[in-house]
Amino acid sequence: MSVNVHIVFYSMYGHIYRMAEAVAEGARTVSGARVDLFQVAETLPREVLEKMGAADAKKPFAHIPVADPKKLAEADAIILGTGTRFGSATAQMQAFIDSTGSLWSTGALVGKVASAFTSTGSQHGGQETTLISLHTFFYHHGMVVAGVPYACKELVNMTEITGGTPYGSSTIAGPMGQRLPSENELTIARFQGKHVTHIAAKLAAGK
Repeated sequence: MSVNVHIVFYSMYGHIYRMAEAVAEGARTVSGARVDLFQVAETLPREVLEKMGAADAKKPFAHIPVADPKKLAEADAIILGTGTRFGSATAQMQAFIDSTGSLWSTGALVGKVASAFTSTGSQHGGQETTLISLHTFFYHHGMVVAGVPYACKELVNMTEITGGTPYGSSTIAGPMGQRLPSENELTIARFQGKHVTHIAAKLAAGK
């Protein structure tokens, strides 16, 4: 049974892109899965991005196509990834979310599986509030929300500072973006991708 997974992300410095790749790696381990990555459109002018040190960081994923909200209707599972801004999604991701009104009015996403992942600059920088705020978007579209169950043992890793929540995978980037996703965090992201895709495949098979 084929299952289509859309991973849609916004990454300013590359951390969320690396997490998106890990989520995709996990999703692709499910038989019959087609996994596509998309990035949301940038809303900041280039001169602002350069002042923030973000322009060069975008080059590694410049090849990733920009997400078209209408194409979400083609997916069986939708996984959103975004950095955190004061405990909520980035403005870029929020703009993408705000463009899905026509899908909401037609019920195009009802019954699809949804999940989210994020990053913050500090250990307690609003990861869970950001993920839960994305869950409210999913609920309004009538989607089936999936997180990361504690079957993923990396969630209780107490030997290091690490991201990872039952609401979705996450990473800690550091205040200057200097910390890359750890192997523990990437493992949780892979688990999430596989878990969400398994659920989507089961639902698709039952149609």
